[in-house]
Amino acid sequence: MIYFTAGESHGPQLTGIIEGFPAGLHLSIDRINQKLSERQKGYGRGYRQKIEKDQVKITSGVRHGITLGSPITLTIANIDHKHWSKIMNPIHRPNPDTNLREVKNPRPGHADLVGGMKYGHRDLRNVLERSSARETAMRVAIGAICTQLLNELGIRIAGYVRQIGSIEADSDQLLTPDQIERAINCNDLRIVNQDKVEAIHEFIDQTKKAGDTLGGIVRVIAENVPAGLGSYTSWNEKLDSKIAAAVIGINAFKGVSFGDGFDLGTKPGSQVMDPIYWDQDQGWYRSSDHLGGFEGGMTNGMPLIINAAMKPIPTLYKPLHSVAIDTKEEHKASIERSDVTAIVPASLVIEAVVAIELCKAILGTFDCASMDRLKKQYHDYCDELKNY
Repeated sequence: MIYFTAGESHGPQLTGIIEGFPAGLHLSIDRINQKLSERQKGYGRGYRQKIEKDQVKITSGVRHGITLGSPITLTIANIDHKHWSKIMNPIHRPNPDTNLREVKNPRPGHADLVGGMKYGHRDLRNVLERSSARETAMRVAIGAICTQLLNELGIRIAGYVRQIGSIEADSDQLLTPDQIERAINCNDLRIVNQDKVEAIHEFIDQTKKAGDTLGGIVRVIAENVPAGLGSYTSWNEKLDSKIAAAVIGINAFKGVSFGDGFDLGTKPGSQVMDPIYWDQDQGWYRSSDHLGGFEGGMTNGMPLIINAAMKPIPTLYKPLHSVAIDTKEEHKASIERSDVTAIVPASLVIEAVVAIELCKAILGTFDCASMDRLKKQYHDYCDELKNY
């Protein structure tokens, strides 16, 4: 399976194409739209989320709610485009009307300056329109489709926020996806510790008054993932490396780890390796999950634990020092409409890309032409592992 996305932040729409997806999956568009709705929520979001009401439109690859095996095309309309139609017009030549929102003062921490240098753009809007996190809406939609396939195989996945800025809000225990879903639905921060909600709200409010922004840390848990997805035979076949690349490919993410993460480097091996056990009922298992469900680049049958760190959003309402690209005069950086923090929806985006990579690994391992054949091969494989 491969996928592509296209579209600019203030263009007419986002487009996604999925190729290599099996026929025969009963697809719920409501579940896709529910994920898109959740992505637009969260304390600390900006005004743009009140404008857009993201709904996916499927234009190919699905008939009567069932996937056909042919490429699936998705679109999400940008409602705000009506205010940008002249500025983002793909045909008309530049003129005073279309250049009203030129960007000349690059923002530190954003793709503005380096993108302009690489592609030769003199209006940095040509960079920021595509480098905007608006594109992640389509990855959430694609991830929602992949999650429906994973659910058909018994795999559950959930993402949540572990930390916002300096405030930790995680549980002392490793939670299941079902436990995570129940907890995060009780607040607007997607955190599992309800006692931290008020403190984080106040922290975000203070940060907004200061004209600043916040990052954070998210975690994704996937359970019932069979052993053996990925491979040790070549560096580019290791599934944890593919997931790490997908996570870092999300806007503003600067770190990724598995299981106990960077703490693994501070402890002796006897405290971080996961002892192996076997019994008649469940087959092979580990008594702990410090390595986050991966050994040798392959899943080992334990829950997958993926952690990711997001830097604060680079658009500051009290902007940092910058330099105009044309005049080289010193200026404050440009200001674009933005959030105080996007860590809440980011947990959904991480969940989506992990689902995509798991789906790709499964479809690359088994016959993926039809869901019935895929499910039979998959369940036969799980039985084989149990009896190894």
